[in-house]
Amino acid sequence: MAKVTELGYLGLSVSNLDAWRDYAAGIMGMQVVDDGEDDRIYLRMDRWHHRIVLHADGSDDLAYIGWRVAGPVELDELAEQLKNAGIPFEVASDADAAERRVLGLVKLHDPGGNPTEIFYGPQVDTSSPFHPGRPMFGKFVTEGQGLGHIIIREDDVEEATRFYRLLGLEGAVEYKFALPNGAVGTPVFMHCNDRHHSLAFGVGPMDKRINHLMIEYTHLDDLGYAHDLVRQQKIDVTLQIGKHSNDEALTFYCANPSGWLWEPGWGSRPAPAQQEHYLRDIFGHDNEVEGYGLDIPLKGLDIPA
Repeated sequence: MAKVTELGYLGLSVSNLDAWRDYAAGIMGMQVVDDGEDDRIYLRMDRWHHRIVLHADGSDDLAYIGWRVAGPVELDELAEQLKNAGIPFEVASDADAAERRVLGLVKLHDPGGNPTEIFYGPQVDTSSPFHPGRPMFGKFVTEGQGLGHIIIREDDVEEATRFYRLLGLEGAVEYKFALPNGAVGTPVFMHCNDRHHSLAFGVGPMDKRINHLMIEYTHLDDLGYAHDLVRQQKIDVTLQIGKHSNDEALTFYCANPSGWLWEPGWGSRPAPAQQEHYLRDIFGHDNEVEGYGLDIPLKGLDIPA
């Protein structure tokens, strides 16, 4: 069975490219790449040409998700798996592949309607060193793990779980936390490599396709530096600094210029070999600013019997 190997890239639709330049480079440390295209710029995190494309179309939401496979044989095998499962997809043209700076890809939608791409052969610019957009003590955790993780909108959690297992991701429910309305939240976390999770869903209703993107630094000081800059610029923080129980990452959640969240982090552990679940986070992650879809008690509340 062919499997995806990492969350390779994201396309984001944005309304203010200048604000995004300042945010992604000046606060988070990414390198901005401008290839002279009027409708987009690229964000670099490592030797790849880009990990994120910012499309200036004004919708301020997730535009597409790119999942990597090892090569053309694996792409063909995964396309056959999709065909056998009755999932429609489109083999992208050479022009579409060149636009994404990959050698080949197929396009489809996941059960939540999120535009999804499966690709191989990303453009890796080894001749051009990564230059962070602001001083950094280390770099981003990407090698062998992908660009980070995302939480996306999926109305049918069971169907979404089946779909992503078909792509080769593994995982299930990892938290059970009581919600203020008396319900119990049971989000699903899924991984495809050593990163604890590349994808999660099932956190409840969402206005946008994406709730947040997590990026990880190799050095704790870069997380602290980003946190200081966010505070200095009075950017909304929805969850204060804390440590998750599942990936054990130290993180905080802050708004981006498109009105959803980024989660800078450090120190995540690999995915465990066997499933576990948790009732609360280790510490922190207190709610601060509401209205971004993460008004959940990660410090723990009593679970109804």
